[in-house]
Amino acid sequence: QVQLVESGGGLVQPGGSLRLSCAASGRIFRVYIMGWYRQAPGKERELVATISSSDNTNYADSVKGRFIISRDNAKTTVYLQMNNLKPEDTAAYHCKFSNIWPASGDYWGQGTQVTVSS
Repeated sequence: QVQLVESGGGLVQPGGSLRLSCAASGRIFRVYIMGWYRQAPGKERELVATISSSDNTNYADSVKGRFIISRDNAKTTVYLQMNNLKPEDTAAYHCKFSNIWPASGDYWGQGTQVTVSS
């Protein structure tokens, strides 16, 4: 099992910034992917950004150039720096951890709310 602890959500004005954190602990294997997904009311959950244990990153087109995903290998923590936030970024943001090798498994955090509003 892998446990995830998320933090950093809140209310911010358009154009502002927030940083989300997700700390993973437990059965973490050598190759993994961590990332953030978001779900707005009435919409499907969508990928925001992911980063692998070898630091390969992937971003949704809607956040490219505004959001930066990074990780602290020693702490197995992933960060999402969100800049120039827009009202359409309002959603519940969920951390996801996926063990890839030598065994696989997906784990989700409980989510943290991000609200962008004036």
